[in-house]
Amino acid sequence: MIDFKNSEYVKLKETDPSVVMKDIAPLLIDGEQVIGVYKGIRDYCLFTDKRVISVNVQGMTGKKKDFTSMPYSKISVFSVETAGVLDMDSELEMYFSGLGKVKFEFTGRSNIVEIGRIIGHYAL
Repeated sequence: MIDFKNSEYVKLKETDPSVVMKDIAPLLIDGEQVIGVYKGIRDYCLFTDKRVISVNVQGMTGKKKDFTSMPYSKISVFSVETAGVLDMDSELEMYFSGLGKVKFEFTGRSNIVEIGRIIGHYAL
């Protein structure tokens, strides 16, 4: 599992879902739809209509991957922080029962408000 408390994350930016579908498709349940994919240098996270999946690509070749599945139903609190004038990144924090805080940082161009709306729709 990804150590969300001690990890430094590269800023994530929106990516075409087809880039990661080969790795993700086997994990999706029947009828689960991918809403958005956000990728850093190697690691990425995706939002479906059921959960957030965080993928930590490991090793020199990148063949080893850690998939962490976090269902919206386990979110107790979430927070979005939009980009500012001098602070050009935006942030998403989610608190999951049994896991604690998960934080993702996005480029300022990411539509963090829309991400928050999607999480709210499925978590509330």
